[in-house]
Amino acid sequence: MSATNVLVASALRANSNQVPLAEIPALVLPALGETLIMVSIVMAIVVSVGIPLGALVHNLAPGGLFENAALHQTLSWVVSIGRSLPFLILMAAIVPFTRVVTGTNIGIAAAVVPMSIAGIAFFTRIVENSLRSVPPTLVRVAKASGASPVQIIRTAQLSEALPSIVGGLTINTIAMIEYSAIAGTIGAGGIGYVAVTYGYQRFDQPVMLATIILLVATVAAVQLTGDGLARALNPQARRSPGRRGRALSASEVAAAA
Repeated sequence: MSATNVLVASALRANSNQVPLAEIPALVLPALGETLIMVSIVMAIVVSVGIPLGALVHNLAPGGLFENAALHQTLSWVVSIGRSLPFLILMAAIVPFTRVVTGTNIGIAAAVVPMSIAGIAFFTRIVENSLRSVPPTLVRVAKASGASPVQIIRTAQLSEALPSIVGGLTINTIAMIEYSAIAGTIGAGGIGYVAVTYGYQRFDQPVMLATIILLVATVAAVQLTGDGLARALNPQARRSPGRRGRALSASEVAAAA
């Protein structure tokens, strides 16, 4: 049982209906830590799977590096199904699979499985759409230079689409924070579990307000960080005048051509 679950269970046995104001930080801060751990694990999985899968779906499409209409359509449908299901329905529908993978259907481990599936489907589409915005000229220049398909994907596609991918990753991370709150309903711990158990079931408004403030602050911090990274990774910023003497990027080679 998570630290948050223990605190909640202990408080439920108490005689008081509300948590004393002085004890609220001791309740919500560990819950925030559990939420951040949960989201961090999920996003590591999402990035590890979503980037290569998005690049694969993009390059299997007509005009891609290795066209395959049948495989592209199959993967595209699978991703679309995973993205279209509301998270609460997805979480309930794959409970047997979650139990097989983690050995349980409650707690952080059980929440990571449906959150990862939903996040991968969403992020795969983000990567695919970001790669579509890369000018075809860059790919042609990379091909003419003798680059392998993996090198083309890494240097001519992902490199140029990186700001857009980071922007999409920011949105995806915020969505996972929201999903972690929903996962609290299955005993996953975190802010969502505290908000439901105290703010909703016990009508503890101070605790509910504290959880809302923490969630808003966390989302704002993620958004500001993501926006800053996207600006720093913008191709124009990377081609600033002070960066002389370095190797030309694929976009610069295309522009010179």
